[in-house]
Amino acid sequence: MAYCVEITKAGSPSALSIKEIEIPSPGNDEICINVHYAGINFADILMRLGLYNPRPPYPFTPGYEVSGVVHSIGSDVTEFKVGQRVVAAMPTGGQCSHVAVKVSRVISIPDEMSLDEAAAIPVTYLTAHHMLHHLGHLEQGESVLIHGGAGGVGTAALQLCQWAGIEHVWATASGHKSNIIESFGGIPIDRHNQDFRKIVKEATDGRGVDHILDPIGGDNLAKSLSCLAEGGKLYTYGLSSAAPTSKRSLIKAFFALRKTPKFDPLRLMMRNRGVFGVHMGTWKDEKAIAEQLHRILEGVKEGHLKPVIDSVFDAKDVAKAHQHIHDAKNIGKVLLRFTN
Repeated sequence: MAYCVEITKAGSPSALSIKEIEIPSPGNDEICINVHYAGINFADILMRLGLYNPRPPYPFTPGYEVSGVVHSIGSDVTEFKVGQRVVAAMPTGGQCSHVAVKVSRVISIPDEMSLDEAAAIPVTYLTAHHMLHHLGHLEQGESVLIHGGAGGVGTAALQLCQWAGIEHVWATASGHKSNIIESFGGIPIDRHNQDFRKIVKEATDGRGVDHILDPIGGDNLAKSLSCLAEGGKLYTYGLSSAAPTSKRSLIKAFFALRKTPKFDPLRLMMRNRGVFGVHMGTWKDEKAIAEQLHRILEGVKEGHLKPVIDSVFDAKDVAKAHQHIHDAKNIGKVLLRFTN
């Protein structure tokens, strides 16, 4: 019998449960994957808290990325065969032992890559690559500031900057996580005890940085905008400031939203700055997704990129995994395991 993670209501990790399901039958242009690993992202945390949209109505299964082996194939599928190792970027519903997904969202895994490494790629590396390269057209000589530099997207972005030859990269994180940032060529900033605006402005003679990745939101987003260089780009892709603890607090979420800046297009125009909102779960250009995933896998094969996996939890311990992320204990990616 197949099974899945289910979010039954908005609330603490206790709102998570395991549910038995039937193995899905793939459509004509789909394959069914026997999932070995599925990623957990902060979007899943916010969805559980009821603070993230779009999301399905409760109860639903979260999850944007899986790795495993092909279980069965649709009638029109010629690119894959049963037993083949694959990774997929899911629109949602990935935290299941078996998932049906369109072949346009699936790519094969090279022999030298493990299944856990593969599951750590679609959301984190795709999000980082999409911001820095697809939207940002990152070039040598430019500078980057990464908030949450020790997390999944943060470590992916640091590696992508290193691969691109970017010399000036700053990353904020808790002080005890500075080593991981330095290991990928970044300059760590203690987010709790240092002012990133002052550090960046002093280091750039007041110019600011060309690219800023901000998953925190709230007043942090306004601070980020204040140290963006002329012609720079700010990417906002989360609101972790709305969920400082594992319990749902509408008051804290309200204040985080209230502190989020309202972007004035005229002021952006006068200062030649750009702001991108990024949500890969709603990005519908599957060709662009596939092209970027192939590029990322090339980086892994060539040794430029190495997924950072913090921990792997059995699927039945999904509540513990959520709490682990809430407590900011992770450095890199947290995965769920669906095989023994």
